[in-house]
Amino acid sequence: MPGWQAIYEKLKDKNFEIVSVAQDTNGVKDAGPWITAAKPTYTALIDERHEVSKLYNMVNVPTGVWIDERGKIVRPNEVAFVDDRFKTFSGLDSEPYLTALKDWVDKGSKSVYAMSEEKLRDKLSAGNPDFAMAAAEFGLGQYLYKAGRLREAIPHFKEAQRLNPKDWNYKRQAYALSGEKDYGTTFREEVEKIGGSKVYYPTPDLPAYKKPQQDQPKP
Repeated sequence: MPGWQAIYEKLKDKNFEIVSVAQDTNGVKDAGPWITAAKPTYTALIDERHEVSKLYNMVNVPTGVWIDERGKIVRPNEVAFVDDRFKTFSGLDSEPYLTALKDWVDKGSKSVYAMSEEKLRDKLSAGNPDFAMAAAEFGLGQYLYKAGRLREAIPHFKEAQRLNPKDWNYKRQAYALSGEKDYGTTFREEVEKIGGSKVYYPTPDLPAYKKPQQDQPKP
């Protein structure tokens, strides 16, 4: 959050807004202290039902979606690092994404990073029916957990992960609510099982970005 606060301060006078959403079944109890400590001046919401991640097909954090002033999606969900604190693990540099974001804020629909209608249709194509079922299973697990029936909730959390194995929000939340021991594996083992961080954090689709050349030392 601190990193996004700095970005917001730089761009807020250019008709730019940030809405951060914490996907946390325990709501204010778990997410509230983090938001309070960060002291954001932009909008910070807590989504106990994980509606945002379901509607936008978000499967990991941090994830960003660009939406213009008309409410139209400009870029769908993609990894959105605001700094390089996790670069060693993710292998991703934050500079390309932040450069693209600033370019869009400055140029709007004329930005080279604003996706075409054709590309958006491709990115937002009809989802896998198993993923819809996974969301339903996860929702049922949440309901049972909140009703104090954790043992009954765990099979539904497991089924959600089976149906959509690349949704790391399901794994992260399920393990946080009941502990890794209930799943016979660890979060790290799950990452390694699918091939490590390259799959865990896919590189954002920013073909127009070119890394600035370093100034060459004068002879």
